[in-house]
Amino acid sequence: MSSSGTSVADSPLLAPWEGPYGGVPPFPEIQPEQFEPAFDAAIRSAAAEIRAIAENPEPPTFANTIVALERVGRSLDRVAAVFGVHTSNLNVEPIPEIQRRIGPKLAAHADSIVQNRALFARVEAVNEAVETDRAGPLSGPERRLTENRYRQFVRNGAKLPEAEKARLSTINERLAGLYTEFAQNVLHDEAEQITWVEDPAKLDGLAADVVDGLAAAATERGRPGSWAVRNTRSAMDPVLTWATDRALRERVWRTFYGRGDGDGEHDNKPIITEILALRAERAELLGYETHAHWRLEVAMAKTPEAAMDLLSAVWPAAKARAVEEVSDMQRLADSRGDGVTIEPWDHRFYGELVRKQTYDLDFNEVKPYLQLGQLIEAMLWCSTELFGLHYTPVDDVPVFHPDVRVWAVADADGRHIGLWYLDPYAREGKLSGAWMTAYRDSEHIDQPISTLVSNNSNFVRPADGEHVLVSWYEARTLFHEFGHALHGLLSDVTYPSQSGTSVSRDYVEFPSQLNEHWLSTAEVLERFCRHHRTGEPLPARLIERLTRAETFNQGFETVEYLASAIVDLRLHLTGRTEIDPARFEHDTLAELGMPPQIVMRHRTPQFAHVFSGDGYSAGYYSYLWADALTADAAEAFEEAGGYFDPVVATRLRDSVLAVGDSIDPID
Repeated sequence: MSSSGTSVADSPLLAPWEGPYGGVPPFPEIQPEQFEPAFDAAIRSAAAEIRAIAENPEPPTFANTIVALERVGRSLDRVAAVFGVHTSNLNVEPIPEIQRRIGPKLAAHADSIVQNRALFARVEAVNEAVETDRAGPLSGPERRLTENRYRQFVRNGAKLPEAEKARLSTINERLAGLYTEFAQNVLHDEAEQITWVEDPAKLDGLAADVVDGLAAAATERGRPGSWAVRNTRSAMDPVLTWATDRALRERVWRTFYGRGDGDGEHDNKPIITEILALRAERAELLGYETHAHWRLEVAMAKTPEAAMDLLSAVWPAAKARAVEEVSDMQRLADSRGDGVTIEPWDHRFYGELVRKQTYDLDFNEVKPYLQLGQLIEAMLWCSTELFGLHYTPVDDVPVFHPDVRVWAVADADGRHIGLWYLDPYAREGKLSGAWMTAYRDSEHIDQPISTLVSNNSNFVRPADGEHVLVSWYEARTLFHEFGHALHGLLSDVTYPSQSGTSVSRDYVEFPSQLNEHWLSTAEVLERFCRHHRTGEPLPARLIERLTRAETFNQGFETVEYLASAIVDLRLHLTGRTEIDPARFEHDTLAELGMPPQIVMRHRTPQFAHVFSGDGYSAGYYSYLWADALTADAAEAFEEAGGYFDPVVATRLRDSVLAVGDSIDPID
């Protein structure tokens, strides 16, 4: 029996998803105490499936080994998908403590698969048959699936001696626990470290909707009549950009960029030191020079040297431009008689003043035309124009929070291809920032299975009857994350391991970065950017100024990104050396000549991309790598006459979005 009083066999977490659209997660039926027994049962079930493949008396074939592995762990996938929603969107007690216990169990299970000698022997045999053309007629995607599965086993220790396998498992289980601790510490600081404002005069410069959002946040925390700046990027950014009170800007800046950097129980620096040491040891066990070499072997870059060459090539020009931008800000501050030397908490504020002076463009003028609801409609409309997708809002799908909305998605022929979930608002227990998640990947092994994808943001909930107004940066991020969703929705492959965003890390950002381009097209600006009160379209004068100012402040944006990417890569090129992350960050930025008015986009103690999992470790360079691909694709549209050219859109769908990892991205 589980602690909820129902048997594990009856757990809604383990049962196949039922309902419309090929089945959907039964979110309202889930209770936190059900997770651990469900994980335990699902891991046992998956282990039994693995044993059956490994002990199959029939000779190993593509069908009975490689395809069989694609079917393993369906119940575990379902439990993990729902638990992932809780850890990212609903992370309140007791979820953090459950996550601490579950992570090492999942790591141990993953190692038990890779380290199964009989299973690996079968995978190796099939791969050898494929390489020598003895495996029978296989398609290109089937050959790639086999090669990748074999490489996955080898890269994760399948050939190691038993003692080294045991040490590798110990490392992986410890890392899983450290990743959870790191993420929980950042989440703690985002939830608990609030900047309180008691004097309304200190809110001078902030738009009314921002002030209302700060007031609502304070009321939620039991302090009506005050204003609360949550410790998240979406709450921090407008204060640093428009608040005239310099002391408030500094308080908010120090709080945000100090996440995970205290000296108490939520200090992430010791965790980083241990993570780096364990990653270095693991890489050495696996036969690699460093963790970066291990990670990038399967990326488009192939080597950390190639990635670093790219970052280093861009850095000098970006830094020079950033220095010029700061000089422009300092001159403006001096001309106003402000008596300040530009500091990091001044950069956004004076940057906006320079933008207004140089381009006669105040983003506060643009924001009333950027309604969240209209931008959502714009994204959907663009994908309809480009790919023939059609969206129908549905209310017959269970959701995990009343904020969540769901659309059924059909292709140009009316065939259902998936559901798109949207969770737009900030709340306690939700990670900050924006991201895309797939609850289920599409596949066609036995029958067509449609995908379930979600986009998640942290917009401030509006007052009743009011619209959500977003910044230009937030609008661009919205389109970016929807690009990931389209990558999942348009996937048309046979095997789930090759579906959607299951591609190399430095390729996955390509479709999402490309999708940002549609926001600034004339079609979107004129059709969907309408004033939230009058309904008037965005004036031509503002569209013209937006276009002229498109590359403004690129030095700042590029330098804060590059600094994070370079520090990430250098940290993972150090090998088995004990790292003091604070000193390493300081010394690396000093060596680079980092402008003192700019900080890393993600300082080391809060760099969740890199230290809450392996996902982007030694891989934050990926955004710049993908940017080169994005530029080529954008040029293809421009050469064809515009971003809605149907021929280029079809090529984008068929050669990028639909194929997932069924072909090598370089092809």
